[in-house]
Amino acid sequence: MADLQDEIKGEIAGNTILVYGKGTKDAPRCGFTQETIQFFNAFGYPFAVVDVLENMPKREALAQLTDWPTLPKVFIDGQFYGDTDILDPMARSGELAKLLDKAFEGKGVTPTIQLR
Repeated sequence: MADLQDEIKGEIAGNTILVYGKGTKDAPRCGFTQETIQFFNAFGYPFAVVDVLENMPKREALAQLTDWPTLPKVFIDGQFYGDTDILDPMARSGELAKLLDKAFEGKGVTPTIQLR
């Protein structure tokens, strides 16, 4: 389990926005994962999706790490944010756009879509 924890921590550290879900960015295998991918596509920042559908040990390690039993699981700038149930209200209030701007500040990344 320690190796999985280290692997997960490395993935989180290596991606400003990281989604653990069922399937890939190009081929989601769950409606909630697809919804999350569409959600982040709308912001125009790069993000990664890690498919954990068939990797029960990794799914269990993620559930322990986050105390969140369901997928997808979203991390932004190393911080766990749950899924779109949490992020959608943040997006509507403008809080998420500010969070993403701050997360990508100084990284030479400009969103491909401007929501303002």
